[in-house]
Amino acid sequence: MNLKNKKILITGATGGIGNSLVEKFNNLGSTIIASGTNVEKLNNLKKKFSNIHTESFRLDDHNKIEEFIGKVDSKLGGIDILVNNAGITLDNLSIRLTEDNWKKVLDINLTSTFLMCKYVIKKMLKKKYGKIINITSIVGHTGNLGQANYAASKAGIVAFSKSLAIEYARKKININCVSPGFIKTEMTDKINEEFRNSLISKIPSGALGSGEDVSNCVAFLASEMADYINGETIHVNGGMYMA
Repeated sequence: MNLKNKKILITGATGGIGNSLVEKFNNLGSTIIASGTNVEKLNNLKKKFSNIHTESFRLDDHNKIEEFIGKVDSKLGGIDILVNNAGITLDNLSIRLTEDNWKKVLDINLTSTFLMCKYVIKKMLKKKYGKIINITSIVGHTGNLGQANYAASKAGIVAFSKSLAIEYARKKININCVSPGFIKTEMTDKINEEFRNSLISKIPSGALGSGEDVSNCVAFLASEMADYINGETIHVNGGMYMA
């Protein structure tokens, strides 16, 4: 796996999975721009991995995404790999879910991912090469109580990634998805022990996944080892869901 000096943009870099993605590609010698909305966490990430670049950007500001991609492209001298990892949840039962919270989740999780792909692909077409990995979720395949908006957004990413893969395969641009199950993060650390144990009991592997489990899979798809894989979703969930 050779990703040394590959130029990579990672969104949602300050979360648990995002941190693991930055660490993985940094260890592989890639040139990274890590983006997020929390400036303090971005600064901490920069202190931890001094070689990376960071950019604060709000993905819900759709009108500025093209400008943001142009800035990243200029700073890196091109974008070889895009990892769309950013996402939010605003959970509630469907009859209590407001239209505003439905739209907010789809705007950031789905529409922003589409726009990021759109403007990065325009850059990749010039050199006829690129890898895009979109982070989805097990919930996009199984559904989940109180997450109709989140499930719809993640399922949408899978469907549109397949379409993009068909459109740009001949230009040597690969678009794939990684679908994590329940991953150990700061959020899962805060849930009560009873619910945590109940959750783990439903996972055939008998444990939560790690950020590294996800980043290993993303790195593989970003590498030359996955050049003939396109339009696929790889599930990283300990056997909880099998496509």
